[in-house]
Amino acid sequence: MTIHEPIIQINSMKKVYELGGETILALQSISLDIQKGDFISIIGPSGSGKSTFMNMIGCLDRPDSGEYLLDGEEVGKMKSSQLATIRNEKIGFIFQNFNLITKLTAVENVELPLIYRGMKAAERREIALGALKKVGLVDRATHLPTQLSGGQQQRVAIARALAGHPPILLADEPTGALDSKTSKEILGMMNSLNEQGHTIILITHDLDVAKKANRIVRIHDGQLYENGGEWFADTQNGIKKHQSK
Repeated sequence: MTIHEPIIQINSMKKVYELGGETILALQSISLDIQKGDFISIIGPSGSGKSTFMNMIGCLDRPDSGEYLLDGEEVGKMKSSQLATIRNEKIGFIFQNFNLITKLTAVENVELPLIYRGMKAAERREIALGALKKVGLVDRATHLPTQLSGGQQQRVAIARALAGHPPILLADEPTGALDSKTSKEILGMMNSLNEQGHTIILITHDLDVAKKANRIVRIHDGQLYENGGEWFADTQNGIKKHQSK
């Protein structure tokens, strides 16, 4: 359900790291527009720069040069407190290992981003239960993560990402810790959320997962390649080129 209005605009973004006396060019002057309502996957093997790029999109790090506009605001010039607000209000994070707090129930985990907003207890509980209902887990609201399956834990993580009504969902290998059947269910749920208007950015090394998105962007050696009828798959022997039919 793309609206053709950019929510993210990245222009000539660069990121350099110093590692063991060596200079690593993690991102090489990359540019990308993501429209409201996009379901985009960013695919690349380990070391390709996708984790660095995810950190930039998620406002967890800043580029060394270039421009990152989120809803028309330049992220690179924001203070740390402003970036924290952006992460809490505009981006819902979904992680491979769920990142749930084991001592908190499902509904308490979902409430966390709302606590950071200073929301009153009754209001945040209502919103959290609504988010759990959206992912089909309201009947597990009082269960601890250890009492839930991997798929259920990821659904709680998705509910937590949804609780603050962020316009962007940033999913980092969201099916990496799940079996194939549960992976399909989670990807189906993400497709449904996209149809409801959420902009979804999916980071993955798995071509089959990437192909569930409406748009595929490859990252390789810190450079981006928009899908144009061919893509690179990560194989045991390295990077193998595939031509679509």
